[in-house]
Amino acid sequence: IASIMNRVRDLKNKYRNEDNITDEFNCTKISADTTDNSGTVNQIMMTANNPEDWLVFLLRLEKKGIPQMDVSLLNRLIGRYSQAVTALPAEKHSQDESYARILVRFAELKALQDPEEARDQFHLAKLNCKKFAFVHVAFAQFELTQGNLKKCKQLLQKAMECSAVPLEMLETALQNFHAQKKQLLSDEEK
Repeated sequence: IASIMNRVRDLKNKYRNEDNITDEFNCTKISADTTDNSGTVNQIMMTANNPEDWLVFLLRLEKKGIPQMDVSLLNRLIGRYSQAVTALPAEKHSQDESYARILVRFAELKALQDPEEARDQFHLAKLNCKKFAFVHVAFAQFELTQGNLKKCKQLLQKAMECSAVPLEMLETALQNFHAQKKQLLSDEEK
C-alpha cells in the first residue's frame, strides 16, 4: 500500500507541475467535508502535503466568517494553521511563498489572542522565510500596532540588509513608517 501511495503521489506531483491544477479540482477537494474539515486535512496530508494545498484550504476556511468577530472560528483557524505548520517541515518549504504566507497568517491570527505568542510566530516566520519581504513587513506591522516603533523600523531595515524581495515593498513600508502612517502598506500596495 505504501508503495502504491508513493507512486500515486509521484504521479500527482508530476502532473501538478506539468498542468496547473484547476480551481474546480481544488473546490471539490476542499469541500469534501464541511463540518470539521478533517477529511480534507487527511487528504492533504496523505497526498502531496504541500503548502499550496494547505493555503487554499485555510483561506477557504477563513471565508466562513470574520475571525476578529467569531471566537469559535478564530480558535478553529488557529488550530488548522497550527496543524499546517506542524505538517510542513521548514527545512523543506522555507523557499515556498505559500508556506511563508501560512506562517504569517498564523502569526496574525495568534495576535488576536496572545501578542507574545504571535511575536514568537512572526519571529519563526522571519527566520524560516527571510527572502520574502511580506514576511518582514507583516512582522514590522505587528510591532507598529503594538506601539514598538523602534522595533518596527529595525525589522524593515534588517529586511533590506538581507535583500528580501521585492525591495520596493520594503521601501514603501519604510516611507509609510516615516510618514507616521498606521498601515505600513495599503491594500493596494500589498
